[in-house]
Amino acid sequence: MVRTTHTYRKWQLWLMGAMAAFAACTAQAQSTNQSKPVQTIAEAFEITWSRQPEARSQIERQQALRAQQAAAQAWTPEPPSLELSSKSDSWRKQAGATEQTLGISMPLWLPGERRQGMVLIGAQMSAFELQTKAQQLQVAGLVRESWWALQRAHIDKELANDQLQSLLRIASDVQQRVKAGDLAQSDARQAEGAVASAESNLAQAEATLTAARQSLNTLVGAQTEFKPATPLIAESEPKGAQLDNHAALLSLQAKSDVAQQATQLAMLRKRSNPELTLAKSRDRNTSAEPYGEKYTIGLRIPFGSGSRHDASVALAQAELTELQTQLALDKEQLNAQWHIAQAKVNAARLQLKATERWANLAQANRSSFEKSFRLGETDLPTRLRAEAEAAEAMRQASRIQIELAAAISQWRQAAGLLP
Repeated sequence: MVRTTHTYRKWQLWLMGAMAAFAACTAQAQSTNQSKPVQTIAEAFEITWSRQPEARSQIERQQALRAQQAAAQAWTPEPPSLELSSKSDSWRKQAGATEQTLGISMPLWLPGERRQGMVLIGAQMSAFELQTKAQQLQVAGLVRESWWALQRAHIDKELANDQLQSLLRIASDVQQRVKAGDLAQSDARQAEGAVASAESNLAQAEATLTAARQSLNTLVGAQTEFKPATPLIAESEPKGAQLDNHAALLSLQAKSDVAQQATQLAMLRKRSNPELTLAKSRDRNTSAEPYGEKYTIGLRIPFGSGSRHDASVALAQAELTELQTQLALDKEQLNAQWHIAQAKVNAARLQLKATERWANLAQANRSSFEKSFRLGETDLPTRLRAEAEAAEAMRQASRIQIELAAAISQWRQAAGLLP
């Protein structure tokens, strides 16, 4: 008995240890997944969209639309109602006169109302799908803007740090030469001033990088780590994209179709729905008489709704006119954005070629002046100017690479393409 108890406790301890190890591995895996670096716009967009209220409520909204579709396909616009009534003279004459009625009342569709309602809910379901795509495109625009702002801030910080390190080396060299008597103390102060300016630029670049990272973290989530890819990963150019397939335009067109179908339905509903009543009753005048049965078939037809009907039709037509006007304006605006984005891409390509040539020349000049400065053939101001020009050329070349990638992203955004 003791041995059995000891074995049981041994297995219990082993099981508890295994469960603890599994929990630790799961927590570590979750932590790893949360800290997984995001290196592309597509990854950032997927995470951002999954956090949006529209994405999280999508299933419930689809269920609501399916419920509305089932209601539009029903045999009656509203559920039937049961009618029960009983009459008796027991409180007055007490002659035994009674009447009992059991009936059912069913509202009826107006002519064409059921078919038009099914057409309307079909248009609403299509509009919902297209509206979701339009919302995704809006989120993609925010992600693209924040993503490239972060890339710009990152490259500025890296270049500012490189410039500071280069100026620190120059200042150290100048200090040694001042001690040796080759340079004046004013040269040392000038070199230290250049270092101080570089430190200020680096501090500003770090602050801009922090703000850009925080802006993107707000979209994607503070637990996500961003690691800019090397080399830069840019989106592909929109080839063969048509503005007629733009998600925003398709969504507006679908909303316009919904408004048109709603107008048609409002025009059909000139009055409230009629009601059909089927009832069975039995009654007697005295307690000595047997019950007699009666059957009733009734139809209630409401009069026209008048001004209420006219108001609903006018509101539906106003919404339709507004959506059609907005669709025409958005087409013009998106067409302009398309051409502007394409022009920015072409200009960025030309700028990139020019800045790369400038950067190569500036690097060559910096190398030449660095050698001549060490040999005492070039003064310090000339050496610092060459260093500043090379740093600025490198910054411009790196920024133009970012600007070209950002312009391609804007071009895809104008074309209605997701990352």
